[in-house]
Amino acid sequence: MRSSAPDAPDSVKILIAGGFGVGKTTFVGSVSEVDPLSTEAPLTAASEQVDDISKVAGKTTTTVAMDFGRITLDRIVLYLFGTPGQDRFWFMWDDLVRGAIGAIVLADTRRIEDSFAAVDFFEERATPFIVGLNQFPDAFSYSDDAVRDSLELRPDTPVVRLDALDKKSCRDALVALIQHRLGPSMTTTERAGHQ
Repeated sequence: MRSSAPDAPDSVKILIAGGFGVGKTTFVGSVSEVDPLSTEAPLTAASEQVDDISKVAGKTTTTVAMDFGRITLDRIVLYLFGTPGQDRFWFMWDDLVRGAIGAIVLADTRRIEDSFAAVDFFEERATPFIVGLNQFPDAFSYSDDAVRDSLELRPDTPVVRLDALDKKSCRDALVALIQHRLGPSMTTTERAGHQ
């Protein structure tokens, strides 16, 4: 399938990034049109010395390599790569970012500081990104400007709200990233056809 925009690619690579337990695996699994590949492994007693799970009560698994999914929006196939969130697996981010047109940095407003490293990573590599506020039930609600100030984002960095459990919400966040990166090539009418 070819896109009507002359310089729009047929397929793109996108990273779904962020801190530990912010919803990356859930996001990829919710929106993927194919069975997602997940490298979730159980948290063990051995990891208690290196992984702080105090802020993610009930979490029993972690991504040890990446998550992978695919979704077609308009005429563009998006290949989604969810990054591991724990510090000890961050060495993989350098490999995963190669060839990516951009990223969604998932953030949890209950622990916004966990997003600093991901924001810094993409800024240092000049990789376009948007911030997706995953709306956990007990999360705090802040204005876009307050989030931008907290994360020291540029004024043109989009901030979107999403629910990683909801396919449409995740899809809308991906559309926001594509529009931020490639321009508004998908019209409102074209997006409506995917709802």
